[in-house]
Amino acid sequence: MKKDYYEILGVPKSAALADIKKAYRSLALKYHPDRVPEAEKKKAEEQFKEISEAYGVLSDPQKKQTYDQFGHQGIDQNYTSEDIFRGADFSSVFGGESDLGDILGRMFGAQFDFGGGSGRAGRKSRGHDIQYEVELTLEEAYRGIKKEIRFPRHEHCKKCDGTGAKSGTSLKTCPSCGGRGEVVMANGFFRMAQTCPKCHGSGKIITEFCPECAGRGVVRITRTVEIKIPPGVDNDSQLRVRGEGEVGSGGNGDLFLFIKVKNHPVFQRDDQDLKMDLPVSFAKAALGGEEKIRTLREEVIMKIPEGTQSGKVFRMRGQGMPDVHGHHEFGDLYVRVMIAVPNSLSGRQRELMEELGRELGESNGKASFKDKFKKAFK
Repeated sequence: MKKDYYEILGVPKSAALADIKKAYRSLALKYHPDRVPEAEKKKAEEQFKEISEAYGVLSDPQKKQTYDQFGHQGIDQNYTSEDIFRGADFSSVFGGESDLGDILGRMFGAQFDFGGGSGRAGRKSRGHDIQYEVELTLEEAYRGIKKEIRFPRHEHCKKCDGTGAKSGTSLKTCPSCGGRGEVVMANGFFRMAQTCPKCHGSGKIITEFCPECAGRGVVRITRTVEIKIPPGVDNDSQLRVRGEGEVGSGGNGDLFLFIKVKNHPVFQRDDQDLKMDLPVSFAKAALGGEEKIRTLREEVIMKIPEGTQSGKVFRMRGQGMPDVHGHHEFGDLYVRVMIAVPNSLSGRQRELMEELGRELGESNGKASFKDKFKKAFK
């Protein structure tokens, strides 16, 4: 029985899309096969597929609604065996495999052939995707940036042009499978085909290995690419760079970049809005005045009204983060005024403060706290 998608991602059914993305990103980075020890790769691959499948459904509003209503039955599009043998679309039922031999192979661990099926040799597969985390400052996320990143990946060996054979030698047809890439065992109506152990499904035998790649046809390199990160990205942003993943016979996979924005010493981010605390002296809060604020865009003057209380929040429109979708819209900056109390006072300052205290009195011209307390509980 399939596990619940919400359970796989570790989120409640009421989770917002942002929480689903955050959970997927965390788990994908944790279980990506390229980030675990060799001994754990097989298990990690299964978990990664499970996580990706769950995210693919829960991140799509229509699929999520169907899943919430009907569960896996609504998503998997189950058919009866009669429907399958009448020529149903296997690719929609079994994730892109339209050959019945492939389907039974997935079910029983080998390829079943009903006669006339093509062999494994020559079939091309796309390379694996690569995931990479890019760390940015809030300023970089605000304005966007071109960033050069370096990451490991495999590419075709240039010495042998990806064949795995030593230069000047040629590949020979595998004698075990006759170039099919598979060996077939017949048993009545069924013929079960398995990958040829001699040539590992390629249909060809290397007589002399390439010294550069030791016959693998690929070499591990450190790839350097320049990427353009748009303004407004956040921690749940994901960028896709096509063709920069692992090499494959059917083309390269893609490079997926996960954005991590570092904490800022002044600003706290809330989607497109920014928040900050502004220390203001007691005198300025009482008498009113102006304060210079350096936003991510520019330096602005903020007016402090007379009698501003500690904790008062002021809104500065358009001084927040830009819309990552490029709509030329900006969030707002929310400034919370905090009365700055001096740590120590000189003798003269203490005298003036005491004098001011006597002048203002306990209530400061308003009902005292004691009066308010008594009034509330009459």
